[in-house]
Amino acid sequence: MNNKSKKVYVVGHKNPDTDSICSAIAYANLKRLVTGERYSARRAGQISEETQYVLKRFQVKTPKLLNNVKLQAKDADIHMIEGAGPNASIKHVWGLMKRQGMKTVPVLEDDELIGIATAGDIARSYMEMYDDTILGEAKTQYQNIIDTLDGTLLTGDPEAYFTNGKVAIGASSPELMTEFIGQGDLVILGNRYESHSCAIDINVRCIVVCQNAPVSEILVKRAESQGIVIIQTPHDTFNVARLINQSAPVKYFMTKRPSLCTFCLDDYMDDVRKTITKVTFREFPILNRQGKLQGFISRRRVMTVSKKQVILVDHNEKSQAVDGLEEADILEIIDHHRLGNIETVGPVYFRNQPVGCTATIIYQMYQENQVEITPQIAGLLCSAIISDTLLFRSPTCTSVDVATAEKLAEIADIDMEELAASMFRAGSNLHDKTPEELCFRDFKQFTVGEKVFGVGQINSMSKEELDSVKESLREYLPVVLQKNSLDMIYFMLTDILDEASEILCCGQGAKQAMIEAFGLPEDTGDIVLKKVVSRKKQVVPVLVAALQQ
Repeated sequence: MNNKSKKVYVVGHKNPDTDSICSAIAYANLKRLVTGERYSARRAGQISEETQYVLKRFQVKTPKLLNNVKLQAKDADIHMIEGAGPNASIKHVWGLMKRQGMKTVPVLEDDELIGIATAGDIARSYMEMYDDTILGEAKTQYQNIIDTLDGTLLTGDPEAYFTNGKVAIGASSPELMTEFIGQGDLVILGNRYESHSCAIDINVRCIVVCQNAPVSEILVKRAESQGIVIIQTPHDTFNVARLINQSAPVKYFMTKRPSLCTFCLDDYMDDVRKTITKVTFREFPILNRQGKLQGFISRRRVMTVSKKQVILVDHNEKSQAVDGLEEADILEIIDHHRLGNIETVGPVYFRNQPVGCTATIIYQMYQENQVEITPQIAGLLCSAIISDTLLFRSPTCTSVDVATAEKLAEIADIDMEELAASMFRAGSNLHDKTPEELCFRDFKQFTVGEKVFGVGQINSMSKEELDSVKESLREYLPVVLQKNSLDMIYFMLTDILDEASEILCCGQGAKQAMIEAFGLPEDTGDIVLKKVVSRKKQVVPVLVAALQQ
């Protein structure tokens, strides 16, 4: 089931922006080209209209959503076991177990899992098979009896079933046979004509003739007319008596659904481990969402499943990372923000540069690995730089960002002014958005000591558009504060053309902290910061410094 190499997820932060998405796509592509391994770009949240525009413009599929990186059943070593049908004989199922080196076999009907047979079930079937009515109770198909005894059908329907009566050995005289053998029984006989005739006279349901003893053609025709099955086997009476109960169908002894302990591919391993400690099965069926069997995981593999492997781009704060990160194996971090609080078990490749955009770093890594950048990848990276630097207006922008964007624009054959206008126009479409959608389109959390605060931001080329959503956002921020257990929230309404941001404050002491951080008058009403457009460089560092005092 599992491929040779384990998939590595390249993922940006929650509430992803254009840089987070485009850098993840470009870096996953670079890693695939350099290593030949399985790197896959993912997103940790809903993408914005601006990012949607960029992906559509450069004809790139939106990365799949990665809700969390907690260990799931699908991350375990799932192996497929050849199954058997419900009417397969115990002997056949035991043969499957020996051939596959397994102690469990799935029982399937029309590809649906209806039960599992274990070595314990086989053992239990032998212990219970001393009852001479077991084949009838189990409704055993004659073909099973033929296969189990290496027999040959002389007459009768092999697809029919032995449904009642007992199994008996006709080793005595015909007179005595009539005393313990009845109509509808299965009788094991030798080479005596009289016994064969007596069994037919009694109108038994099936006759098994041992050691390939001949049966009179006259008797065969009589049996055929009466619907009696005759099977000829090379084995002697002792071995026939020993083997015949192995022809019983596995469905009679298997553990049936819903008594089975099954798991779905998406089940979390924490839940799986808790469940298996309460049961004694060795192997556990894994089903997909449609209930189809995908394979089995063993108790040992459940306990030794390897972690999901991830590469983080455009963030290194735990609060911004995909959920379940503590259960993942972080391989690399590529970022351009302040150092956060993500902890790793072992050393990782960590690259953090004081530039305006992660995409600028990704471009450098393409150059360092001497990998050609296609126009499509160049378009994505250039768009990310334009977005993160607000077309070089942001104070986070460096000369390296500008030079990189110019090279990428040349490769992609794009006009950056036109691209920026189109991107910002797409991203500024704030109409018909709920306060929740507006708030979390670009929202990040930060921790300073005991304080946890969030900073959201909306960029627009229209002051009127920003004013139209201001009040609904202001009313919604207390909900976000409580729902996310935050101490304070700051929301930036950034006017790209005016290069200014109005700051909405929520939470005890939030506005006072902002006033003190930026040295504003105590009686300040609406907080409007001129030449402030960057959350990363102009707002968060100042707030952190103020809260640390």
